[in-house]
Amino acid sequence: MDYQRVVVRRHPQTGIKHNHDSKYWRQFRNPVFIKNQSPVTAIHFSPVKPHRYAVTSGARVQIYSPKTQRVSKTIARFQDNARSGHFRADGKLLVAGDDSGNIQIFDLSTRAILRNFHQHKQPVHVAKFSSDPTKILSCSDDSTVRLWSIPTSEDYLTFKEHTDYVRTGMVSSANPSLILTGSYDSTVRMFDAREGRCVMTMKGGGGGAAPLPVEQVLLFPSGTVAISSSGPILRVWDLLAGGRCIRALSNHQKTITSLAFDGGATRLLSAGLDQMVKVYDVAEYKVVHTMRYPAPILSVAISPDNTHIAAGMSDGTLSIRRRDPKALEAREAEDERETLRQGAYEFFATGMLGNIGEGSIKPKQKPKPEGVLGETKAVPQRKKKLKEYDRYLKAFKYGAALDSVLRKGVPPTVTFSLIQELVHRDGVRMALAGRDDVLLEPVVRLLLRHLTDPRFGDMACDMASLVIDMYASVLGQSPIIDVLFVRLQKKLGAELKFQNEVAKLKGALDMILATSALQQL
Repeated sequence: MDYQRVVVRRHPQTGIKHNHDSKYWRQFRNPVFIKNQSPVTAIHFSPVKPHRYAVTSGARVQIYSPKTQRVSKTIARFQDNARSGHFRADGKLLVAGDDSGNIQIFDLSTRAILRNFHQHKQPVHVAKFSSDPTKILSCSDDSTVRLWSIPTSEDYLTFKEHTDYVRTGMVSSANPSLILTGSYDSTVRMFDAREGRCVMTMKGGGGGAAPLPVEQVLLFPSGTVAISSSGPILRVWDLLAGGRCIRALSNHQKTITSLAFDGGATRLLSAGLDQMVKVYDVAEYKVVHTMRYPAPILSVAISPDNTHIAAGMSDGTLSIRRRDPKALEAREAEDERETLRQGAYEFFATGMLGNIGEGSIKPKQKPKPEGVLGETKAVPQRKKKLKEYDRYLKAFKYGAALDSVLRKGVPPTVTFSLIQELVHRDGVRMALAGRDDVLLEPVVRLLLRHLTDPRFGDMACDMASLVIDMYASVLGQSPIIDVLFVRLQKKLGAELKFQNEVAKLKGALDMILATSALQQL
C-alpha cells in the first residue's frame, strides 16, 4: 500500500483584507534610519532625476543620493539653524533660510553662495523657489511674506496682513502670482502678486474661543483647492467658491506637522507628532494607509517618481523607505512620456491606435502529427517528491518530523496538520519525548504563539497539557524554558479572563435581544 501524504487542512482566511492602496503603500519596505544631531525640520526632493533630496537639520543642509542613501554634498554656511532647504525646478540651485533671518541661494555644483537676502529680522521658516524660476518666496516670524527677485537681489513685494508668525507658505504651480500662506494668527491667506494684496482669507484654525495656529498649507497643482492643517485637524478649502471649507478631517491624535502630495497628486500624505503618516485618497479624502514611525515626525516628503518616502523626526532620525517599481510600470510610464514627446498625430496614428491600415501576417505553424485512429498514447506519470516531514513519517521518525515543521517559515497550518497526523498515529508523546531545552524551546514557542488562535486553540491546549505533564519534573533547570512557561501561564490567564468577559457580554446581548423580541409580540 502506498504512503498517504499528510493532508494540510485549509482554514478560512482571517485578518483584514488589504485594498489596492494598502498593498501599494506596503511596497515601501526596509526603512533605512540615519541619525542626525538635530531634529530634521525639512525634506525636499529634486524635481529632476535622479531625484536627490535635501535634508535640513541643525545648521546644515545635506544632499542625499537616492541610490546609496548617503550624503553626496553638505552645505553648512549658516549663521544659525537652517530652515526649509528647497531645490529649484531644474535641480541646479538650492535656497534655504535660517534662524538669524538670512536667506541664501547656493549653486549645488560648487556649493558657492550666489545670493544673500537679509531683510528679515526674525527666523525664516519658509524659503522656496517660485514656479517662476527668477523669484523666491519667504515667510518669517516677523509676520511678513516677501517675494524676492533673484536678478536684482531685492524684495519687490512685501505682504504684512498676517499678525503672527508665518511658518508655512507656497506659490501656486499653475499661477506664479498666487501665494498661499498659513500663520499662527489662525488664518490662511491667498495673496495676489499682481494686485499686491491679500485677496482671500480663511479661518484655518477653526472658530471658537481658542483657535489653533496653522502649521501647514498645501495647494493642488490646479490651484483650485487648498489644504491646511491646524492642530490635529486637516481642512480642505474650495478656492473657486471663495475659500469655503468643504471638508474637515481629524485622523491624527496630535498636531499635524507636514503635508505632501505623491507624484501624481492623487494621494495626500500627512505626518504628525503622534508618530503616524496617513495616506489619503484625494477623491474621497479617506485614509487608505497608515505608516508608524518610532518618534514624532516633523517633515515628510515623497519622490516625484513615487519610489522613496523620507520622514524626519524630532530626535534627529531620518527614515527612508524605498519601493522597487515593477518593470511593466516603469515601461508604461516611459511609453507615456515618449507618446507625449511625439505629439498628437503620432499618438493617435501609432501610439494609441497601432499601425493603421497595416494587416498582420500569422507565422506558419507546423502541422501537429496525427496518431493512428483507435490508439491511446501512454503518458508516464512522474511521482511527486515527498515533503521532508512526509519522508520522516514514512520512516516512523516522529520526533524528526515534528522538528522539520517547527522551523521558521513553515506555515502554522502545515505544523498543526502534522500534529493532527501524529494524534491519529498515537505518536505525539513519542515525538515530544527525550527533548532537552534546545529542542523543547521551539515547541513551547509554537504553543505560546497559537494558544489563543481559534483555528488551532484546541490542539494547542491539548499539546500544552501533554508537554507540562511530561516535563513538569524538570522545570527549573533551564532559565529559557522557565521564562517561556511563565509567559504561557500569563497568556492563558489573560485568555481565560477575556473569554469570561465575552461570556458576560453574550449573556447581556441575549437578554437585550430576548426583551426586544417580547416587546415586538
